[in-house]
Amino acid sequence: MTGFVSLTGQRAVVTSGTKGAGRATVALLRELGATVLTVARHPAEGDADAHFVAADLTTAEGCAALADAARTRLGGVDILVQMLGGSSSTGGGFAALNDTDWERELALNLLPAVRLDRALVPAMVERGSGVVVHVSSIQRLLPLPEATTAYAAAKAALSTYSKSLSKEVAPRGVRVVRVSPGWIETEASVELAQRLAAQAGTDLAGGRALIMQSLGGIPLGRPATTGDVANLIAFLVSDRAAAITGTEHLIDGGTVPTV
Repeated sequence: MTGFVSLTGQRAVVTSGTKGAGRATVALLRELGATVLTVARHPAEGDADAHFVAADLTTAEGCAALADAARTRLGGVDILVQMLGGSSSTGGGFAALNDTDWERELALNLLPAVRLDRALVPAMVERGSGVVVHVSSIQRLLPLPEATTAYAAAKAALSTYSKSLSKEVAPRGVRVVRVSPGWIETEASVELAQRLAAQAGTDLAGGRALIMQSLGGIPLGRPATTGDVANLIAFLVSDRAAAITGTEHLIDGGTVPTV
């Protein structure tokens, strides 16, 4: 994408940027010329990143610490990419989910975006420019009842909130978009495929096939890579996407079977 997109001079914050699609996004935005501040609870092993903040974004205090660091170290934010998310609830369906499970999923998948937007977007509005990316999930459309009901509901809330924010700030020059991945092949997903393969007596390709089958199939025949996700985000935050706001962009290899 280098040459097609330039982010020279742009100041970006990417949450959860030390592994997976977050790490790939940080690397690409920097390659394209942006100064990128990233955050996680702990730095990547062996990584001495001068533009890293250690903070727990599931807390109001962690979000405030990141916002303060963005203002102090970057002098403001032009691009805010909310990558943080995940599911840790146990299986068993809706009846197995207690209040703690629901609160944990909302604290991880919705509230960090709400808090960071509240802290950083007003300055974008005042300046009349900026881009916010909320990373949702296709599970808001295709929840897995056995294990991801709370996660899917939290991501659905994030998407609705994001749409509302886009309608409010677009007239003031700030674009807000959503990216909704399906299965992304990360180190963790490879480990899952290996475990499934071992249980089923097959190889890694067979383990990947089992995951795709559980999702109802991926017409493209493979999961997205972390680089695929980073490429989409880099385009959306660039001037090449200057007329795109309020929209949701699926990157799922065709998993969602509806228009």
